[in-house]
Amino acid sequence: MPIPPDVPTPDPALRDAAPALPDPATGWTPRLGAPAMPFRVRTTRGERSLADYRGRWLLLFSHPADFTPVCTSEFIAFARAHDRFQALGCDLLGISVDSLFAHLAWVRSIEAGFGVEIPFPIAEDISMGLARAYGMLHPADTSTATVRGSFLIDPAGTIRMLSYYPMTTGRSVEELLRSLAALQETDASGLSTPADWRPGEAGVLPPPQTVQEAAARNAAGAQDWYYLSQAGAPR
Repeated sequence: MPIPPDVPTPDPALRDAAPALPDPATGWTPRLGAPAMPFRVRTTRGERSLADYRGRWLLLFSHPADFTPVCTSEFIAFARAHDRFQALGCDLLGISVDSLFAHLAWVRSIEAGFGVEIPFPIAEDISMGLARAYGMLHPADTSTATVRGSFLIDPAGTIRMLSYYPMTTGRSVEELLRSLAALQETDASGLSTPADWRPGEAGVLPPPQTVQEAAARNAAGAQDWYYLSQAGAPR
């Protein structure tokens, strides 16, 4: 019996580059710094796999159901921010357990009702294999509605940020953009980003590891021995 296209399957392009991954049927939950679970899915814009995004950032995000108000508001917000994600080298991929045909009808409804085209693919996950592999559905769940899971996956296929929102609360697209920019800042400059950091603002150095380092921070004008701001990488 052939495997349905929405079930996560090992991708040959990633199998040799990443360590062996757990079987999604065991309820594997993604972790920061771990390889993202390879997948191959049908979407509103053709078949997609994790390997297709190698070399670029990917925001993989789930929604509970098509034709629902909070999800519709999110997809409109993602569509309007699409060019900003692209400018940061990041692609978007939505997913839910609805069928491809439901996705196509919903996309047409959003365009007709709100005048907004959805420029990114939406994947079907009828078997719920990908939802369970990414912790959007627990094996014991009786409902097929997924939480609002968001996963920023870097160009090497590593999970760098993840979040889960409840069904009743829409995500902040601005926060996802900020998180993406913060991760890219850290990669470029080695600095960490403080609370409410925005692109162009100063980052902070990691805490000192020795007495000598702590003294040097004070000599450099740190607000305290453990807190020293620095300019970020040039943009």
